[in-house]
Amino acid sequence: MGIAGIVSSTAIFGSKCAHLLPLRSTRTIQIPLSILTLSPSQLFASSHLQHKNPTLRKFTIRAARTESKGVSLGFRAPDFQLPEPLTGKMWKLDDFESYPALLVMFICNHCPFVKHLEKDIVKLANFYMKKGLAVVAISSNSIITHPQDGPDFMAEEAKLFNYPFPYLYDETQDIARAFRAVCTPEFFLFKKDGRRPFELFYHGQFDDSRPSNNVRITGRDLSLAIDCVLSGQPLSSPQKPRFSFLGFIVYCWLCFLEDLAICC
Repeated sequence: MGIAGIVSSTAIFGSKCAHLLPLRSTRTIQIPLSILTLSPSQLFASSHLQHKNPTLRKFTIRAARTESKGVSLGFRAPDFQLPEPLTGKMWKLDDFESYPALLVMFICNHCPFVKHLEKDIVKLANFYMKKGLAVVAISSNSIITHPQDGPDFMAEEAKLFNYPFPYLYDETQDIARAFRAVCTPEFFLFKKDGRRPFELFYHGQFDDSRPSNNVRITGRDLSLAIDCVLSGQPLSSPQKPRFSFLGFIVYCWLCFLEDLAICC
């Protein structure tokens, strides 16, 4: 089976993401699900990108331009006011004002990459929240294309995995756009210096583990960044952008868009 994506350049990309994926027509594209587990090197060596399917090759070139690195360090955390489906509480950025650092995660229920890391994200959050880190998760996925990402299911997910952090619903996707979030999971780590606003300290991957790549989940990259921000030390290691290959973008980046129909 594959993913059938129905895209419109004017209704979708023209108004929201034309600078990232400038398609000029409406078309249906079949993409094999096997692509989702490929590494970048495997992807570009794959038979999926050979001359057997010119439409797929054309889409691949455009989609592969997107990476989770659309903001610069020092970027100020956008203000937000979003509901938590589990409790009904409204959360604002100001609620975290007293914390030295804030981790904002864009996730969703159905994403296979979120599911791959979910238990370890909870473990990491539990560990560092005891050390003074504030953590919040946000889902901005469209419930039109992915009803399993709706608020009722979000509440069930948070309860099932015992999320120690609020899991907020961004129905209009305005907050995702304000953060310039493009995929799930996407991690934004902000530092707080006195009365100054939260400023971006780290924007990168959880670790090198991916579904089916047999790399053990450690949370090394994000943990190192949190250790540094809580201790007031600079982060010397390079910040690797979150998934930048086709499979992730097609499956999880595009489902941010309200007008896109994606089905498995």
